[in-house]
Amino acid sequence: MRTKSPILPNTDDKPRYVNNMFARIAPTYDLMNRLMTFGQDQGWRRELLAFCNLPPHGKLLDVGTGTGDIAYEAMRRYPGVQAYGADFTYEMMAAGVGKLPGRVLPFAQGDTFHLPYPDDTFDAVVSGFLVRNVVDREAAFREQARVTKPGGRVVCLETTPPSNTPLGPFFRFYFFTVVPMLGGIVSGDAQAYSYLPNSTVDFPEPETLQRMMEGAGLQHVFYAERMLGSVAIHVGTKTAIGTIATTTT
Repeated sequence: MRTKSPILPNTDDKPRYVNNMFARIAPTYDLMNRLMTFGQDQGWRRELLAFCNLPPHGKLLDVGTGTGDIAYEAMRRYPGVQAYGADFTYEMMAAGVGKLPGRVLPFAQGDTFHLPYPDDTFDAVVSGFLVRNVVDREAAFREQARVTKPGGRVVCLETTPPSNTPLGPFFRFYFFTVVPMLGGIVSGDAQAYSYLPNSTVDFPEPETLQRMMEGAGLQHVFYAERMLGSVAIHVGTKTAIGTIATTTT
């Protein structure tokens, strides 16, 4: 059984803590992603999009979009697709405005439990490194499924606990020592990049996250591990109208 890190906020404080943290690091967020993943995060996002099975003129929602990396990549790779981005940190979305010349990404501010879209709106709903930051993960998946069209997919990209990987000791040293130091140099906020490895250790294993997606009503859920098991892409399908329970407050 894993012990919760003292660095992580408690359940009640987590939304405020995460919002403030991302507001602080927004100006250097993209640069740090490239540096600490050695550029691999771009390939993971492209693979996530391939799992979406988007139709030629489909609609995609990127939840926890941040600066819009996944949504913008969707518009680059699939010119007929209309992408949307939702996030509860204004500063992150502001940092992403205008990243793709000639295309406008509609941003919406809101949290993952109350997305500002009608039922059955999107052909795919995706997230990248979002789910670690929410308190009720199954409820977050239910809300993502609510706005997904029947037959559409919910696709999630996350890191996995380093103890599960063949190179666990290396990843643990890298994430707990090198990443906070690098984050301190690049963003001036080593504390934010101490949250990252601790939230990874505290995150469910891929099999558990698969069961959470199934518990949210998604079907045919599977996952693919990458980077020697340190990253996983989970895919679930909304198969029929009425199979997804509505999130309650």
